[in-house]
Amino acid sequence: MPTQRNRITHLSAVAALMIVAGAAYWASPSSAETARRLLPPAIDETTGASREVTVLAGGCFWGVQGVFQHVDGVISAVSGYAGGSRDTAQYETTSSGRTGHAESEQITFDPHRITYGRILQIYFSVAHDPTELNRQGPDVGTQYRSAIFPQNPEQRRIAAAYIAQLNAAKLFPAPIVTSIEPGKEFYPAEASHQNYLTLHPYQPYIAINDLPKIQALEEVFPDSYRENPVLVAAVQSAK
Repeated sequence: MPTQRNRITHLSAVAALMIVAGAAYWASPSSAETARRLLPPAIDETTGASREVTVLAGGCFWGVQGVFQHVDGVISAVSGYAGGSRDTAQYETTSSGRTGHAESEQITFDPHRITYGRILQIYFSVAHDPTELNRQGPDVGTQYRSAIFPQNPEQRRIAAAYIAQLNAAKLFPAPIVTSIEPGKEFYPAEASHQNYLTLHPYQPYIAINDLPKIQALEEVFPDSYRENPVLVAAVQSAK
């Protein structure tokens, strides 16, 4: 049985072939999502807790979930919706772009193994392009916005300071447009959207847009990369 690493390498070749064959329909028109190892946050947190939760949005939740499932120290990464109300927290409704929701990831992590600051560093470096407003790659709409949903004032303070730090360093060709939206509830998505990258690696959208993020994580953050993803066993959706 091939290892996860060999499978991803093979699928990269598959993705390249699909592009040649015409599957570029699924790809980002600007190829804006360029991975890079950004400088770490100048301000980070220390906590005695055994686990912590944060919620991040960065485009289609399939790829963002896939990235953080491969991050060492992450206990779980659950796809869902944040920014809107419970009664609109479902895929078809959120896809209208009029619910206030963003496709998001609820990330539970062990702060003794990975800090909140490192989670944000990976988020900005690998998981998405924070300079794209209300879109990510081929996906357009407010539901694909770049957003941080801090779970406490300390997370909000660290996120705001890091965005200011990155903008001041001018490490991106355009300003970061990531919003910070405290006080928003997270609602788990339907079971069919959990572990989507792992379950559907040959799907053209995944192979072209998302598997390269997993490769980038391994290459850019080898010290935080975990070969075997931590998968969602079962979730209860908002409905």
